[in-house]
Amino acid sequence: MSAFLIPRNGEDDMEQMTGLDYKIREMAGRIKELRELEALTPEQMAEKTGVSVEEYLLCEKGESDLNFAFIYRCSIALKVNVTDIIEGYSPRLKSYTVTRVGTGQKVSQAHGMTYYNLAYSFTNRIAEPLYVRSVYDEGAQTRDIELTSHAGQECDLIIEGNLLVQIGEHKEILGPGDSIYYNSETPHGMIAVNGKDCVFYAIVLNPTGEPIPELAPNKLIKSNSVVEKDTKDRIYKKFIDVTENEKGTPTSITFKNTDKFNFAFDLVDELAAKEPDKLAMLHISKDKTERRFTFKDIKRASAQCANYFKSLGIKKGDRVMLVLKRHYQFWFAMLGLNKLGAIAIPATNQLVEHDFEYRFNSAGVCAIVCTADGDTAHQVELAAEKCPSLKHKIIVNGEREGWRPFDEEYTMYSSHFDRKEDSPCGDDLMLMFFTSGTSGYPKIAAHNYKYALGHFHTAKYWHNVDPDGLHLTISDTGWAKSMWGKLYGQWLCEAATFVYDFDRFNAADILPMFAKYRITTFCAPPTMLRMLIKEDISKYDLSSVKHMTTAGEALNPEVYKQFEKATGLQIIEGFGQSESTMIIGNMVGAPHKIGSMGRVTPVYDVEIVDPDGKPVPLGETGEIVVNVKNGAPCGLFTGYYNDPEKTKEVWHDGYYHTGDVAWKDEDGFFWYVGRVDDVIKSSGYRIGPFEIESVIMELPYVLECGVSAAPDEVRGQVVKASIVLVKGTEPTDELKRQIQKYVKEKTAPYKYPRIVEFKDELPKTVSGKIQRNKL
Repeated sequence: MSAFLIPRNGEDDMEQMTGLDYKIREMAGRIKELRELEALTPEQMAEKTGVSVEEYLLCEKGESDLNFAFIYRCSIALKVNVTDIIEGYSPRLKSYTVTRVGTGQKVSQAHGMTYYNLAYSFTNRIAEPLYVRSVYDEGAQTRDIELTSHAGQECDLIIEGNLLVQIGEHKEILGPGDSIYYNSETPHGMIAVNGKDCVFYAIVLNPTGEPIPELAPNKLIKSNSVVEKDTKDRIYKKFIDVTENEKGTPTSITFKNTDKFNFAFDLVDELAAKEPDKLAMLHISKDKTERRFTFKDIKRASAQCANYFKSLGIKKGDRVMLVLKRHYQFWFAMLGLNKLGAIAIPATNQLVEHDFEYRFNSAGVCAIVCTADGDTAHQVELAAEKCPSLKHKIIVNGEREGWRPFDEEYTMYSSHFDRKEDSPCGDDLMLMFFTSGTSGYPKIAAHNYKYALGHFHTAKYWHNVDPDGLHLTISDTGWAKSMWGKLYGQWLCEAATFVYDFDRFNAADILPMFAKYRITTFCAPPTMLRMLIKEDISKYDLSSVKHMTTAGEALNPEVYKQFEKATGLQIIEGFGQSESTMIIGNMVGAPHKIGSMGRVTPVYDVEIVDPDGKPVPLGETGEIVVNVKNGAPCGLFTGYYNDPEKTKEVWHDGYYHTGDVAWKDEDGFFWYVGRVDDVIKSSGYRIGPFEIESVIMELPYVLECGVSAAPDEVRGQVVKASIVLVKGTEPTDELKRQIQKYVKEKTAPYKYPRIVEFKDELPKTVSGKIQRNKL
């Protein structure tokens, strides 16, 4: 390839620099950063790039034009991709990439050349395919052609115009359809001739012909789970139409008769009439007491609760908080509120005084139904003094002065609560969640009665629940995750749920229950899966489990591999938020990829966009957005309660902006990068924390890891890894160096953590998510 230069204006004042000047400075900074990481001197780099030391230093300072040959030699010497240097991120696509007309990685040249890299998003490539335009220059016809050289081989194919090519002492004039193949170590150059521009393709081949080793497999893995054909007349079919392919994977899901839908009446009460003795929930208390509740039991108790709440003056639209851990009374109270029309607000028992005060006042909570366990009721009392809206305090599983005893009082009321013409349904508000954001005050995501229907695909096609089986999702009822896995979707599919009301998660305590109760499907957040693999799970009988899923945060590939090795089970990922149902997921029967969130579900229309709201090409990172131009999909929140400004921030221009960053590959799979604020910007590079965390988690002595940005005067930010070690591991400086070396070997070297800190624990939200902003 001839000396395709990236020009600069020579202006030292940064404020006067053009966008291209700034890009040169960024690339120069990346080259210097990588050189230092590889412990190479400027003299060594000058030799490797075929320029003088003085010329190299000017390039590294951004004070000289950069030509493609120089950048290409730098990429070989520094063991990175050309895209790493030019764009500041690693390419990701692994099977194919399409570049549309007028797009590509464009770089303008000082000598009348413009070229586009046609595969900048393709990783581990063994060639650089370029689309090149050489502008005709009358003066160049009488000057010597500037020659350059670089390792490898090259092929040029003319599209239009004529090109004079010089290889060593030999010259050839090429026309449309002509091509030339040569050893690019031989000095070579080219210009447009015969009075007009020349357009041609250039393929520059890697000198070794071997791709850089992959970080992790990115291949399709056949699902080992199957979708059982369900021919029974299920109640959900009155409200949901599904089209499946030959493998049982849904290709379309549409909703009907939703305007009057109320889950408590239309599903629970109908199931109680249809199959009154069918198991709805198997509940195990912390003292191992077993309780089995049928749908007839659930209907009866929820009606009693609706009447009980009504007797207290609680009415449609009132906000009632439920802080009930995993107590079975949560289901009674939740469905009672659903029937009455009061808005339920599930919350965790880990909240303290200021948390309750903020929630009570921001949502205007009129009543709380609270566990008697621990210090929670006391924290409520401290907050209640500053919350005038709170009128009723109701205690569960105990008694307390100033509190109404739920277990004693609700059973005194009628077990009949008939549906009326004005009963809540459809677009009426049913449920609110305080979001578990990793920074700032939580917002209140409001959902209507259609939300319950939106979890159908979550349960049937992701959890793969069995109407005759038993599903376990590990989650406190204070989180949206419990709605995903403990209530709406499972009962829509007429499957029973398994609930263990433990105080603290203990792998050795819960693992024997899989065999004892014949649990068939299982979902847990990655945090708990990591705890499970630290236990010797191979000694437990998990043969009843036919399907496993995870969500809540990204799953490290190492956890997947270890679980599959020990049990033969594949852990299937999905993605959603408190504001939604499952947006992206690996559906049952469809192939998946380790580490990927999956593909867009049939319920949602999703894009990845840049900060200006424009869709990004495959392989490039951007924000996940949901298209709401034709209305919100069933299950998406209606907005943030009493906060139109926050709602507008995320819901505008026809899209709901999730605040989560990802990229999509050529097979339509989405790969999580982090929250918008989590992306690390170091020396012009954009680095996602999850990739680094996944590599570090491969090390056997690492229990937990959180990667964040640390400020740096020179680089802006640097990568920092905060690590919790497995018990018994000594936190030494040598161990830090081992971790850094391992990351350098497994990723592009600029991604390694310059700072490694060992910690006893990582800061987390009350829902268990790592708070990177506090690392």
